[in-house]
Amino acid sequence: MLGRTSTILLRRRFPSALRLHSLQLSQTRSYHPTPHRAQDAFHAQLSDSSTAALLSTLSTAPKIPQTLTEKIVQRYSLGLLASKTVKSGDYVTLSPHHCMTHDNSWPVALKFMSMGATRIHDKKQIVMTLDHDVQNKSESNLRKYRQIGEFAQNQGVDFYPAGRGIGHQIMVEEGYAWPGTMAVASDSHSNMYGGVGCLGTAVVRTDAASIWATGKTWWQVPPIAKVTFNGTLPQGVTGKDVIVALCGLFSKDEVLNHCIEFAGSKETMRSLLVDDRLTIANMTTEWGALTGLFPIDSVLQRWLRYKATEVALYENSELIDGTTHERITHARVDELLANPMSADKGAKYDKYLYLDLSTLSPYVSGPNSVKVATPLNELVAQNIKVDKAYLVSCTNSRASDLAAAAKVFKDVAETNGGKIPKIADGVEFYIAAASMPEQLTAEAAGDWQAMLDAGAKPLPAGCGPCIGLGTGLLEPGEVGISASNRNFKGRMGSTDAKAYLASPEVVAASALYGKIVGPGAYDPPEGWKGVVLGEGDGIKEEDRMITADEAFEKVIGQLDSIISTAESDILGGPETSETVDPDRLVDVLPGFPEKVTGEIVFCDADNISTDGIYPGKLTYQDDVSIEDMAQACMKNYDPSFSAIAKQGDILVAGFNFGCGSSREQAATAILAKQIPLVVAGSFGNIFSRNSINNALMGVEVPKLVRRLRERFSTPTAAQFGRTQQGITEPSQNRESLDSPPPAPQKVPEGEKMLTRRTGWTFLWDVRRSRVEIQEGEDGQRWVQKIGELPPNVQEIIAKGGLEKWVKGEIGNAS
Repeated sequence: MLGRTSTILLRRRFPSALRLHSLQLSQTRSYHPTPHRAQDAFHAQLSDSSTAALLSTLSTAPKIPQTLTEKIVQRYSLGLLASKTVKSGDYVTLSPHHCMTHDNSWPVALKFMSMGATRIHDKKQIVMTLDHDVQNKSESNLRKYRQIGEFAQNQGVDFYPAGRGIGHQIMVEEGYAWPGTMAVASDSHSNMYGGVGCLGTAVVRTDAASIWATGKTWWQVPPIAKVTFNGTLPQGVTGKDVIVALCGLFSKDEVLNHCIEFAGSKETMRSLLVDDRLTIANMTTEWGALTGLFPIDSVLQRWLRYKATEVALYENSELIDGTTHERITHARVDELLANPMSADKGAKYDKYLYLDLSTLSPYVSGPNSVKVATPLNELVAQNIKVDKAYLVSCTNSRASDLAAAAKVFKDVAETNGGKIPKIADGVEFYIAAASMPEQLTAEAAGDWQAMLDAGAKPLPAGCGPCIGLGTGLLEPGEVGISASNRNFKGRMGSTDAKAYLASPEVVAASALYGKIVGPGAYDPPEGWKGVVLGEGDGIKEEDRMITADEAFEKVIGQLDSIISTAESDILGGPETSETVDPDRLVDVLPGFPEKVTGEIVFCDADNISTDGIYPGKLTYQDDVSIEDMAQACMKNYDPSFSAIAKQGDILVAGFNFGCGSSREQAATAILAKQIPLVVAGSFGNIFSRNSINNALMGVEVPKLVRRLRERFSTPTAAQFGRTQQGITEPSQNRESLDSPPPAPQKVPEGEKMLTRRTGWTFLWDVRRSRVEIQEGEDGQRWVQKIGELPPNVQEIIAKGGLEKWVKGEIGNAS
């Protein structure tokens, strides 16, 4: 298979740009669950971002080694105590460097105005783009686009109209996503910013409106996983193959709701160019992560220098934004490199995984799931016919991707008298650049025209088919292959179609030959026995060179891990004793309860989605009464829930509760049912955000779920064999965070009741940061320490949610 890692061309952005220069760049496992980490003592007070010094905490050397993620969060957290070192698990008041919204800018604007806000707090913080439904020329969509454009103009914020490009690509190429900063967006693929060393993550609409109005919102630092790459990418293997393999080979939710930091030797990281990194970071979303952060290294430095030179030379170009030259400059690069940010030596991670890049081959994802990844050569042997091929999306439609795809046709042309071959009969091949600057680069190189000559159908720079909007969607019975990021059923058209994901080269070759195939032969390394991956860092002990101090730290770390694992296996949690920090008390703000207690109502299932909590058909109805909302609560999960659950009960569910799309009613429906607290083994990240934003309290207690299942379920060998029917999301959710569909809901095989009253009592002692469980009148009583709930989150809940808190902040400022 032909590759592009042996010779990489510096791209031209415009026809008159710099001459291209060639750069020769070399190119049975077991897992343990992430341990629950009680957050450090934290008393962040809400403060006005205009008077807070974002960098004040950097002047003091941290007492505890930090990961790169923790350092960046510390930099953008407000109101920290001078002695506070941000760690995983902490709640912070976050003022991100930038916040981007796209087609959902108008719904965010409506929420912003409903909060009583009239002016955006910091117009330089906000970026608005139009990218999702750019092919839609209906009057309603054009009216919405006009409203967004006029609002942006009136507020004086940076705005990029339809056709300019996909928001995430704009954030990167225009320098909003800058190394060492934190940027958020109301879209799940904000992870992509990590490809340039910027911590990017998604926020929900209420968060975005809060940032517009006050410059800040809240955030809890997730558990952080370190993924170490070893070896170098073989010829013919791309960044897309790396992330497709990671999604398919680590497919047991190993990094679900984690932040990821990628690491590797200088030689290893040199084989991953910035465009490869952007692809990998982008699809960490599909892997289940909340961020995907690459290091700030020499590869990124070269890319930044090129970008700064490009902007300086073409400052007056029509496609250089008027403020681009302020964001991307050699002086700013100098400042970045003079104060480089990296993880501290000895920083602790919640999970360690590794992948040997040198053992990878081209991979294909699917059909219809990123958790299914197959080596390309195995699919080639199956002779799978292709009906449609797509080179679209923010994942793989940059100029380098377009060049790689065009090379497939150009190489055949060299053996055919220079004539570009046509795509196979019956195949439709759609192409759309990630942005207009990327398209112009491809046009200048002749790559865009080569694909048009082959029969490709051009689409405007935007999301389009990737999210099931516009021209060229998959019809029932069709097979499609795409270089985009998501291939679940119905994502790109009919639920009766099959969708695969692959690199641009494989997509182009498949369009040319009418079946899934690569552009050339891939020769595995001599002695190749499969992909090498697993837990840890993948370095053999005999090859490891460490100091005496490092050896001591390693031994202590191993002992800590052994103790933690033993506690988890035997006790079911990190702590079960009342004697742990008995004198450590959390300040409880006025209006927030010191204790919350009630009888446990147990919904015994994992992956209960937001659709299971609140039906999608009601999500966009504005006239649903509180009584009707209470009746609908959990109806799709269990129609009898409403009759069983009572006011004041504590709802306890399994793991990954509230996965799926972003709908705030999943939280407000539970409150409508007058249930004050939800307890789960773990929560879906978006549900967690929407819960606090709407004043619903939640606590993770994995041990409680296990104890309830031991008492009330009779698991079999196939413990989680019963799966709920599929879920149909409302079409309007394309304007939400565009979250992947939830995992199949699973109920223990022996469980006969979806919802049951247990007779057990749950008490959350907020002040002492612990929960007390009484297992029935004559049953066991046990206590477990949990993470502290800091004042900033208490204040949001006590005031009735983030929207009411923002109204209070606006009132205080006026």
